Amino acid sequence: MSGIVVGKAKEIPVGGRVIIVPFRGRAGIGIFNVNGRFYALRNICPHKRGPLCTGEVAGRSSIHAPPSATDGFVGYEREGEIIRCPWHAWQFDIATGQCLVDPDVRVKTYPIIVDGDDLIVDVDVNDFVKER
Repeated sequence: MSGIVVGKAKEIPVGGRVIIVPFRGRAGIGIFNVNGRFYALRNICPHKRGPLCTGEVAGRSSIHAPPSATDGFVGYEREGEIIRCPWHAWQFDIATGQCLVDPDVRVKTYPIIVDGDDLIVDVDVNDFVKER
């Protein structure tokens, strides 16, 4: 493994993101600041290959009973931790890449190292070789 500096931590405020293109010669990766921690996701939705990291960052709605039994209350949790693909609204946990729609599906994640103010994506050098 080796690290690639992808930007400065101060350039991505809490709740913010940047998309680094090209990365692996393809659609790139999204770098997200979730509550002061940085995460990197591949910008390709595993469902239909949509541009995942351009989607809405939000939370997840939850209910513990039908809305009619709770006076229409629908809770909202994990604000800023979930990304929705803009094509078909599949939801993914930004920290883990786990799909919330289908537990067998994940999006590729990359470890982020914060070194001073530098954001470094910890990648295998083979991730940068363009396919022919």
